[in-house]
Amino acid sequence: MLKGFKDFIMRGNVIDLAVAVVVGAAFAEVVKVIVSSLVTPLLNAAGGAQASGLGFHILAGKDNTYIDLAAIINALIVFLITAAVVYFVLVLPMNKYNERRKARLGIEDEEVVSDEVATLREIRDLLAVRRDV
Repeated sequence: MLKGFKDFIMRGNVIDLAVAVVVGAAFAEVVKVIVSSLVTPLLNAAGGAQASGLGFHILAGKDNTYIDLAAIINALIVFLITAAVVYFVLVLPMNKYNERRKARLGIEDEEVVSDEVATLREIRDLLAVRRDV
């Protein structure tokens, strides 16, 4: 039972995920500060005195019907920056490392074949045998 747990933990996927969560959480704070210190002032300049100028009311005069486009743009920018950094700092180097490790150890990726393709190949082979008989 413990051996199975150890194998699961050491497989790499769990460790990769843990690193991604920790680094992603730390980096999210950096991105949040950059967006609030750089992007929001730029949006404020484009939309007026405050970023709230980049929105509209669905029903005039009712504050609870306000759609804040600046907040949506900020959230999208934070997401894109975070996703790009996680990809370029974690995923891409890890993939390169795994490729080099497999090449060094002489491990080749196995061809992943779907059930449908396996069945079609089996039918093809049976038809070839039948034709030869």
